[in-house]
Amino acid sequence: MTKPSAPPHPSWPAISFADATARLTAPGSPFAVTEAVIRGVPTRVWTAAPPTLRDVFLAGRAHGDRTFLVYEDDRATFEGFARAVLALAADLIRDGLKPGDRVAIAMRNLPEWPVAFFATILAGGIATPLNAWWTGPELDHGLTDSGAGVAIVDGERWERIAGRRHLYPELRRVLVARAAPDGVEALEGVIGPVAAWGDLPEGGVPEIALDPDGPATLFYTSGTTGRSKGAVGTHRNGACAVLAHPYSLARSLLRRGQALPAPDPAAPQKVSLVSVPFFHVTGCFATLVTGLYRGSRLVLMRRWDLATALGLIERERCTSAGGVPTIAWQLLDGREAGTHDLSSLESISYGGAPAPAELVRRLRAAFPHAVPATGWGMTETSGTFTHHQAEDYVHHPDSCGPPLPVCEARITDPLGAPLAPGEVGDLWVKGPNVVAGYWRRPEDTAATFRDGWLLTGDLARMDREGFVTIVDRAKDMLIRGGENIYCGEVENALHEHPSVVDAAVVAIPHPTLGEEPGAIVALGRGQTASEAELRAFVAERLAAFKVPVRILLHDEILPRNANGKILKSELRKLF
Repeated sequence: MTKPSAPPHPSWPAISFADATARLTAPGSPFAVTEAVIRGVPTRVWTAAPPTLRDVFLAGRAHGDRTFLVYEDDRATFEGFARAVLALAADLIRDGLKPGDRVAIAMRNLPEWPVAFFATILAGGIATPLNAWWTGPELDHGLTDSGAGVAIVDGERWERIAGRRHLYPELRRVLVARAAPDGVEALEGVIGPVAAWGDLPEGGVPEIALDPDGPATLFYTSGTTGRSKGAVGTHRNGACAVLAHPYSLARSLLRRGQALPAPDPAAPQKVSLVSVPFFHVTGCFATLVTGLYRGSRLVLMRRWDLATALGLIERERCTSAGGVPTIAWQLLDGREAGTHDLSSLESISYGGAPAPAELVRRLRAAFPHAVPATGWGMTETSGTFTHHQAEDYVHHPDSCGPPLPVCEARITDPLGAPLAPGEVGDLWVKGPNVVAGYWRRPEDTAATFRDGWLLTGDLARMDREGFVTIVDRAKDMLIRGGENIYCGEVENALHEHPSVVDAAVVAIPHPTLGEEPGAIVALGRGQTASEAELRAFVAERLAAFKVPVRILLHDEILPRNANGKILKSELRKLF
């Protein structure tokens, strides 16, 4: 599909939200919705979604000699990638991998990462991505909790676990990509270097029965407190992601009064700058799986760096970029600097953390021909659950969008009773992308998953059209002398200040009030603002009891975990 044109059509919306949804999900549409029974619960599903991740792989291979993966000087075609996947899958099976066995994947965004992921899937195993930012002791937890028998890692991760292998009694084999030391098995010994993937034998797809609702992945939650839990994802969970963003784009076109274009195999290839880690469900499902299925080129970054990103966007003519809101803010800085040609950008998308309303306004002004987009999801929803872009986002800048048409959301009181539109309460969600439960944690599973519904732990409100606004994590809400303070609301007010690029609100203990709001703020390049100025700025917008009693100025973007969530536990220590 082509990108929506900008600026907004003066008669927007040309069609109501409900009518656009009904038209797009009707029988015969590419986005038709039907019903399936998942774990005993009737659930909406995409009619045309690929049933398993193996079907995603086969669709991706059909893109042939187009470039799929770019990393520094390495380039791999879809066919070369497919041959590497099949070579590794065959090797894993020969080595004794059985259906349901876990294969841990711990590496940066290298071309070998998706090879390891899809090879595990085709061999019938459960792909278990581990956070590449974890320390050795944190990797201990992922390797022992999952019971992985095989680990595929890069050199950096190998250094972290090499002296700890005795702690992993179930780990029988480790393959190291790109920097295998003497005496350690090199992944290249199985698949060769990226440049030679296209010369590997064609290979055959393993004939292993795969159930759409059977286990396929084990992603560990990104919670900022407590020990990570393994979320058991199914083939359906991951495969249904391929229609999420195309649906949102189609809805934007209808809302503007434009016709949906016919599929064009000769259309220029879409090119995504990938800064979100593949070990994050957004990086894996919304980016990798979707890109493979739809034939996009993925330009991988070792780690986010603005100068590198600007150069890659210009060199590869990237059509989309983004990740977490922090990256979008920095792209605004890059656009203002004017050092690179960013005219190829058609979309700037972000999620994984709250995005202030001010961000979409600034993006619209700085990139008039690039569509801003945002959404919400979590590890337990396999990434994208709500999503919107273009005019719908501009007109609902505080919202993370409506649920996808195969997804349902409701806002409840603490006892689970539904609340009226506009009221703030607990967010419950249901859909084909909600995982089966937690790995080896029946009590946590029973407490979080109820009759197909996932209790997210987020506080939110939803309007009559279904647009969801995340107010805060329930556990991060402050109560100051009996008054509720939603951190997200105060953070949004701080973000409206023209000098602010990042902000977090945390609780400061108080002997009589219980707790008070404190804020940590990062300023933009060359910007200045004092604590007094920022407190006065918030006081003009919010009630006095919501104004931070202290504001600390931070020299750089605030610390985040791999999924973009601010590490408030670390920031509290600053007070």
